Amino acid sequence: MTVQLQGIGRRLLDAAFPAACPGCGREGPPICASCWPVLEARRTVPAGTPIGLPSEIPAPLLQLEWCAPFVGTVRRALHQLKYANEQRLAQPLGAAIAQRWRAVGVGTEIVCHVPVHRDRERQRGYDQAELLARAAAVDLGLPHVSLLQRTRATRAQFELGRGDRAANVYDAFALAVAGPPRPSLGPGPRRPSLENRWILLVDDVVTTGATLAACAAVLIEAGAVGVSAITVARER
Repeated sequence: MTVQLQGIGRRLLDAAFPAACPGCGREGPPICASCWPVLEARRTVPAGTPIGLPSEIPAPLLQLEWCAPFVGTVRRALHQLKYANEQRLAQPLGAAIAQRWRAVGVGTEIVCHVPVHRDRERQRGYDQAELLARAAAVDLGLPHVSLLQRTRATRAQFELGRGDRAANVYDAFALAVAGPPRPSLGPGPRRPSLENRWILLVDDVVTTGATLAACAAVLIEAGAVGVSAITVARER
């Protein structure tokens, strides 16, 4: 199926089954104009503001940003995207990521995402972080490349205490093995050399930053000069 036909299919689906805003339930756009401001909760917050992690930004990340607290409408939107197959939410949430990064981000040449394990993606039918990263990359005018793979299944980080999260994702990521493009997403750019490149890592939620740091370590080991990260939300 071509991208054009996919677009037609999505428009027909939207017409038959319009999205319901996770904030107010209004049918129409995935997130309505009245509820959109919750994604701009940090619009006026400058870059570099302490984020309340147990230490400073976890190494080797150079910058860590997010759009809004993981509460209310934002929490419901991410849950619907992740667990209820509401993939239409990826576009506005990705746009929020791009908006925040344009305001405060430094550097970056390539966008990639924190991958779910292949078994989880097969079960769900998609990787929500990949959808977010692709949407944000389009908005930022940067290439999105699937640079990473999760080499083993891990427990959900929210099930663990802060002290156990780094151990849970230790050695759980590696560079992605090249493979054929997935028809549902279309072809992507070939994996570029990471030597001296600056990567922007995208995920849905951050708490301690352990998962993002584990991914960043793999990218640095592969030659990236720097890795920054941004998520839709931060969980306290």
